[in-house]
Amino acid sequence: MICDVISQLRSELGNVKLMAVSKTRTLSEVQMAFDCGQRLFGENHVQEIEAKFDPDANPFASSVQCEMIGHLQKNKVRAAVRLSSRIDSVDSLALARKIDSEAASLGKVMPILIELNTSGEDAKTGFASEEEAAAAIDEIILMNNIRIEGFLTVGPVLCTVGTSQWESKTHQSFASLRAFRDRMQSSHSELDLSELSMGMTHDWKIAVSEGSTMVRIGTLIFGERDYS
Repeated sequence: MICDVISQLRSELGNVKLMAVSKTRTLSEVQMAFDCGQRLFGENHVQEIEAKFDPDANPFASSVQCEMIGHLQKNKVRAAVRLSSRIDSVDSLALARKIDSEAASLGKVMPILIELNTSGEDAKTGFASEEEAAAAIDEIILMNNIRIEGFLTVGPVLCTVGTSQWESKTHQSFASLRAFRDRMQSSHSELDLSELSMGMTHDWKIAVSEGSTMVRIGTLIFGERDYS
């Protein structure tokens, strides 16, 4: 089942990257996806990255990329920098400074994505405004141990999926991130800001139509999560 879904998604996505979101999933489920050829994973919590993607504990982990896509607490930054291939959810200048500091102490340059709250929903993380994000980018590009590679956003979740209102707001959310990326790329031609992480199980097709370069798919690959 997992292999069939991954294969079908890859066929439909073409050059758009497929991230398998493995939060709350067992190591055996991750192993199944790995056996189907999946090599890019995303996790929302550092402790799950440590449990599933530490090469010292799980041999297959050295053959995959695992990116941190959830809200990152400052006391978890060192572990995230050590184990993540990229931190995709940088939502404040203070967090960027902490990542830069920890990366320097580990002797590496940490790739990141800047997260924007493009839907304006209060419960979401991410920079609340483009002006705030742009100002942070101006400072982050001066840091020696952090490298911005693009942007991430989460589409609207407070509208009923499938309605015309949801579809319109989702298009707007993703289009606004693409437009912001384009402006930042024009202002910072020395950088490669090509990555646009947009789209999940319920809205990935809209995201791709709006220029997503990477979709984050969990439920569609692994089935519904059990949070009990």
